[in-house]
Amino acid sequence: MSVEAADDLAMRERRRAVRELGAVLRELNEAAVSTEVDAETLRQVAERARELIAPLEAAARTRDEMPSVDGAGRRMYNPVVGTGNPLSPPMSVEVAEDGTVVGTCTLGLAYEGPPRYTHGGVSAMLLDQLLGHVYAASGKPGMTVKLSLRYRRPVPLRTPLRLTGWVDPDDGRGGSRATIATADEPDVVLVEARGVFVTPSPERVKQLFGDNPAFARRYKAD
Repeated sequence: MSVEAADDLAMRERRRAVRELGAVLRELNEAAVSTEVDAETLRQVAERARELIAPLEAAARTRDEMPSVDGAGRRMYNPVVGTGNPLSPPMSVEVAEDGTVVGTCTLGLAYEGPPRYTHGGVSAMLLDQLLGHVYAASGKPGMTVKLSLRYRRPVPLRTPLRLTGWVDPDDGRGGSRATIATADEPDVVLVEARGVFVTPSPERVKQLFGDNPAFARRYKAD
């Protein structure tokens, strides 16, 4: 086996392990916010969880470093679509040939706002992510400069959701739109959003990310 092949195999194994840890921690998150066990059990679990921190911190990146498992558009620790992030649902995203973007996910009790329903800020986060995919699908990865939402109905928890995003043909300022609905009733809009994204100039990219090529490459202007 060549060195390159061995490196690829090692990275695939690391990414698989990242996904596995992320999935287990999501289960732990859901169990932690839904449990009604006694205080002593909670303390015992907290102590066991605390023992797991040090092994992970033995080799940790800083905010100025990209995760080694990222690359080629992959963001494994993204809080919305990252399979390695325990905060992520995660949301799966697909881009149709016409540029329409569809996201699917199910939100557990960890995302609860009003009883039985999703926190409004979580809906905004999901829509912001989806609108970013809409803009990127046009070949111009960008950053959000404006996001406006209208909450029509509450978004239910533990219910398969369908998000749909598209470029707004009537908006010449880089605008796009997206909605949240349930998978069972995709035509009943629960939340709708409009976003405006821009591709930062090379000067702005340097100001934000310095000389780190991994960061700068993500927002390379045409």
